[in-house]
Amino acid sequence: MTAGPIPTGGPDRSKASRTRTTTVRTTTVTNALLALQVIPGRVLRISLPDGQVHTLLHDAGAAPDGIVVDSGTAYWTTMGAPLVDPGTPGEAGQDFSRRNGGVHALNLDGGPRRDVVPTGAMTTGKQLTGDGAGTLYWGDREGHRISRVRVDGSGLTHLIVNPAEDGIMGECVGVAVDPARGHLYWTQKGPAKGGRGRIFRAGLEIPAGETAENRSDIEVLWHDLPEPIDLHLDGDWLYWTDRGAAPAGNTLNRAPVPAPGAAGQAPEILADGFAEAIGLAIDSGAGIAYVSDLGGHIRAVPLPDGPAAGQEPREIAALQHPLTGLCLVPGEP
Repeated sequence: MTAGPIPTGGPDRSKASRTRTTTVRTTTVTNALLALQVIPGRVLRISLPDGQVHTLLHDAGAAPDGIVVDSGTAYWTTMGAPLVDPGTPGEAGQDFSRRNGGVHALNLDGGPRRDVVPTGAMTTGKQLTGDGAGTLYWGDREGHRISRVRVDGSGLTHLIVNPAEDGIMGECVGVAVDPARGHLYWTQKGPAKGGRGRIFRAGLEIPAGETAENRSDIEVLWHDLPEPIDLHLDGDWLYWTDRGAAPAGNTLNRAPVPAPGAAGQAPEILADGFAEAIGLAIDSGAGIAYVSDLGGHIRAVPLPDGPAAGQEPREIAALQHPLTGLCLVPGEP
């Protein structure tokens, strides 16, 4: 595993004063978002631009987290039901180490929910993404791994497996893929508000003669981040949400994709003030980033170099329950 120097200068907040506040490039019009509600577990459809919310699925499973749309089908992960310590409030009292997560699917034009990876075949499903060619990738937090599977449930493969003794530092959360360059990106957020988060890169394929446990091509691109969560790769830029402590946490960030062997540049903060920022979807054609948070909010953030540059951020939806994963639903050209 290689690590570059810590990016100097800290986060670049130059855009924040002007803009205050992931997904393959497409020529179609985005007419909706899909968002995951954690409790109760639901798949929600949010119409754009009016923000009308409709429940697409009332029973999405226990603690849904990551979602992506591929060829008219929504796929999402579940973390599974935690063991709860009644004496410890909040997330600190929830133990997700039981093996009861899964990957599930629903056709957007109707039909029953189905399993791609059955509940119990993984530990804690986190962000989910696809390569646009029928393969899904996700982070398994308490499973300490990044995995992939075909949309029909075949070919389950673990690409990254961290040692169990790494504890919270080895927990994988966000994931993004770059099929054109053959790269896999992921986050390991570290302890809550701990300032020890990292973003990694490796090949989409395990090097010959190596395993997911001992592969030698892993690069640490950023480290000592507040608490990075979900990723989105858009062209030569990597975007991510961070739910860590202010001022650099609870933010939407981006940085140029570094060259092989190079460390990442100090991230640019595009928006802040979120209530535990989690989900992320980029509409590159419109120049808008959508961010969901555990406060139940979805915000639209204009990107500084896109067609919406200079516009004010706006709240798309404000719900009464925590939200996690977020993705675009393409409309008609």
